[in-house]
Amino acid sequence: MKIDKNQIYECLREVADPLTGKDLVSAGRVGEVKISKDNLSCSLVYPQALEPAQKSSLNFACIQAIQNSFPKLQVHVHLETQLATGSPPSSILPQVKNIVAVASGKGGVGKSTVSTNLALGLKAKGHKVGLLDADLYGPSIPTMLGLSGQRPKLQDVHGKPKIIPLQAHGIPVMSIGFIVEPEQAVVLRGPRLAGIIKQFIAECIWPDLDYLVVDLPPGTGDIQLTLVQTVPLTGVLLITTPQQVAVDDALKAMNMFRLESVKVPLLGVIENMAWFTPAELPENRYYLFGQGGGERLAAAGDTQLVGQVPIVQDVMEGGEKGVPSLLSSSNESLKEIWLDLADKVHHLVDERNKTLAPTRIVGINT
Repeated sequence: MKIDKNQIYECLREVADPLTGKDLVSAGRVGEVKISKDNLSCSLVYPQALEPAQKSSLNFACIQAIQNSFPKLQVHVHLETQLATGSPPSSILPQVKNIVAVASGKGGVGKSTVSTNLALGLKAKGHKVGLLDADLYGPSIPTMLGLSGQRPKLQDVHGKPKIIPLQAHGIPVMSIGFIVEPEQAVVLRGPRLAGIIKQFIAECIWPDLDYLVVDLPPGTGDIQLTLVQTVPLTGVLLITTPQQVAVDDALKAMNMFRLESVKVPLLGVIENMAWFTPAELPENRYYLFGQGGGERLAAAGDTQLVGQVPIVQDVMEGGEKGVPSLLSSSNESLKEIWLDLADKVHHLVDERNKTLAPTRIVGINT
């Protein structure tokens, strides 16, 4: 019986890819397949060397999957390590098209609120979106998405446990808040922080995504450095409030990403708490924290002000109830602000990808 290569591909669809958790064909790992009489040679292409145990388990699984259908075949599986042509210098998340970090210089400026509603806004616009809560000291995402107290499940992939992100409102989410108790203090030094961030990236089964939104902690510490050393960020959004003290701190965070050794593109600035509008006076604006902070920060970074988000009670209530304001608010103007923000970010990312080369993972001596 003549064996068609497509039949071999169907066999390999039964084998999980150790990096993404998808099947080998969908993950794009299957390279050259050669069939000669009773011998079959198949190559699997990876962007990095696999661990010995993973390699052995994967090799055995492929042979078994093929011989289950074609028991007389002598199967030889070869693993190759190479980058796909034109791909970023790291394919640790090959199934994720864009990784957008949301950063700030100080806490309390609403960075997690913006990250959450931006992710939901991008999803509402038809994109496949994931959300990674990288604020290990103060994880807010579980509360904002109504996931407090839930725990992620594990899936064994070739002898190595992988984390399955939780789901909220149609987006996969990962946070240290799913692992520690809400009242538990996270006391970690740099190497352990780095290990957790790498685990959330490389040891989670993230699905195919157009966007992975990363909610960073405030400042310019170990987590930020680990992120830019682990994955090629598509770009970063800076969050500030209008007052100068917030702008000053945000500028420091912005300048970290502009360092020659880091060089992550700035997508723009989002000014949160830009004004206060009471529900009973929807046309009124009260500038509680002054004006112009977002514009000043954007000008200092030679980037643009992407949008302004007002102080509205619905924003606070949505986050407290676990249904963010984009989904729960009856304030159509507020919803339009979030959706417009998502649209603008999408167009900025699209323009960035057309005009700039993929970001490279950086090497930093810390």
